Amino acid sequence: WEFNGSFYQPSAFLMMGIPGLESLHHWISIPFCALYLIALLGNCMILFIIKTTQSLHEPMYYFLSMLAVTDLGLVLCTLPTTLGIFWFNMRRIGFDACLTQMYFIHILSFIESSVLLAMAFDRFIAISHPLRHPSILTKTTVMKIGLVIILRGMVSLLPIPFLLKRLTYCRKTELSHSFCFHPDIMNLACADIKVNVFYGMIILLSTVGMDFIFIVLSYILIIKTVIGLATKEECLKALNTCVSHICAVLVFFVPMIGLSMIHRFGKNVPPLVNTLVAYTYLIIPPALNPIIYSIKSSHIREALLRALRRKTE
Repeated sequence: WEFNGSFYQPSAFLMMGIPGLESLHHWISIPFCALYLIALLGNCMILFIIKTTQSLHEPMYYFLSMLAVTDLGLVLCTLPTTLGIFWFNMRRIGFDACLTQMYFIHILSFIESSVLLAMAFDRFIAISHPLRHPSILTKTTVMKIGLVIILRGMVSLLPIPFLLKRLTYCRKTELSHSFCFHPDIMNLACADIKVNVFYGMIILLSTVGMDFIFIVLSYILIIKTVIGLATKEECLKALNTCVSHICAVLVFFVPMIGLSMIHRFGKNVPPLVNTLVAYTYLIIPPALNPIIYSIKSSHIREALLRALRRKTE
């Protein structure tokens, strides 16, 4: 489409399912439904177990509750539009509705990154200063950390919808995904998007980028502390408490970094690869995190078994 230079803002965008596989969307929806169901039930189960088990009322599990709530939010943000496309071919989403979905997806992603950093800090304190751990991370301190995490995400991303609304757009309104993503919307504009690109990069590097760096530093300090422990059994026991968190970090950050790189530098990447990385980033972590923590945390596993026994009696 040719652009005539006047201000144009589309009333709606058209979302994309899986390119080249449109005829198979009904079949493809089956694994997606399974992942969404696992994510919803798994995270609700984690929250229920932590709430009803008094012995799990400690910092590690408070942060895990925050992670579960964030994962539920991510699932509920993308589920309606994704399954709407797969089941009913409902591709249209209003301009303001798209910006709202985008805002909450990015906020929840930033919150998840910050919660993972808080969990790394908790593990570092628990291993390096086990006797001082309860006094450092009190319930009040954990609540304050949670509030700061939420405010940080909300405030840092607040300008993004307004930066997108000021742009004039080309007549092409087709997005690359079944959800709204900032770089995706931004690239449909027929105006100078340098401010959007610059602000997006600054916020990404100063939040998620810094979180990742501090998580790595936390584990360097944890390894340094563990090496100083007396016996091999103590080393393995200390590291075992971190395995589930390391898995959650990798599951979240690897596809997130991949998707960011594709949107900014991967102009020649096939659309199918872009789509699969996006789904991996937004759907796989919420589905896998409850499984990872249920398998690796003996306390959650035992509490789950007790709950199941009470139901069967």
